[in-house]
Amino acid sequence: MEKWQMFMIELNDTGWRYWLITAVLLSYGVITDPMGFVFAIGLTVIHLLHFVINKRSITAFPIQVRFWYLSLLLLAQFEGLAWIYWIPTIGTWAQVLFGYCAMARLVSLLPWNRNEHFSIALLKRTLLARPVKGSIKQKVATDS
Repeated sequence: MEKWQMFMIELNDTGWRYWLITAVLLSYGVITDPMGFVFAIGLTVIHLLHFVINKRSITAFPIQVRFWYLSLLLLAQFEGLAWIYWIPTIGTWAQVLFGYCAMARLVSLLPWNRNEHFSIALLKRTLLARPVKGSIKQKVATDS
């Protein structure tokens, strides 16, 4: 059973289910029909609002991750930038299957989300840390 330990399938987690459906919609968009992107954006807005209501804060780390994720999807809507959709498509599948969220790692590096000066060591530690359940922000902070 050890070979399955690399997967972080969390069927009972609402956030995970949102990410799964978003990954499917983005995959549909890059493979078949760009309408998949519109549906993914709509679902991401709902996902963001759901978490804003649950967290009762617009500055909570999970809200920041979803905000920047939505921003990336909206950026890709501009003429000539549709190739950007491959980034969240691949990244969201990495999140859903392995628990590796590149967006959360990048957001954790923003100045207001860290307690140490930015450095190459921090960047390396953040991007290369093993996937964890919970917040990567807390994991990287405890590893320093």
